[in-house]
Amino acid sequence: MADEKGEKAEKAPKDPDAVAAAKAKKAEKAKRGKKEAERKAGFAANIEAGLEVKPARLKLRYRKEIVPALMKDLGLKNPMEVPKLEKIVVNMGLGEALANNKLLESAVDQMNAITAQKPVITRSRKAIANFKLREGQAIGAMVTLRGDRMYEFLDRLISVALPRVRDFKGVSPKAFDGRGNYTMGIREQIIFPEINYDQIEKVKGLNVSIVTTAKNDEHGLALLKAFGVPFRTAA
Repeated sequence: MADEKGEKAEKAPKDPDAVAAAKAKKAEKAKRGKKEAERKAGFAANIEAGLEVKPARLKLRYRKEIVPALMKDLGLKNPMEVPKLEKIVVNMGLGEALANNKLLESAVDQMNAITAQKPVITRSRKAIANFKLREGQAIGAMVTLRGDRMYEFLDRLISVALPRVRDFKGVSPKAFDGRGNYTMGIREQIIFPEINYDQIEKVKGLNVSIVTTAKNDEHGLALLKAFGVPFRTAA
């Protein structure tokens, strides 16, 4: 009897959901591996062809100009003490998406165009009956930028997007969190030239959080000013 039960257990069909999940995970892993291989192959081809692989413009500026200048201005003796950018988080909240899923889809496409990186869907952590919000429901999109993409996004934000704001007088210098990190609110996503105004269903705002290694707000402010962030001057 025991042998018959063991044979039946071995022949029992596998859970189709588990099989599908395993296949999807394997396919995603293979896809990531292929992209990484293509990236490395392209980089190697540029090296072999004698082409210079240039890092982001602000990244070069940080190394050559900003680090020496901040060491002098902040009285630092070691270059490793100089504050630097760690990451930039772009977040778009979409409460309206609860009633219209198309708004979330368009927001994902727009953030992909703005940041050149696929957004992550943010979901509610708990249910709120008054807002008809269920736990785990999609309520926004978020992108975390690092490395060259972070510097390139900041460059476009400073040089192109912010100057397109109507009656722009600079961003507030009071939006630091006490630890050298800065968050600015942008009322309209259409200030980014990557957005096609004719295809916009609704104008939406977004938040840009710049995370630094600065020890305090003073050092964080000095770092962002060195990058060219246009802070508002006191009247």
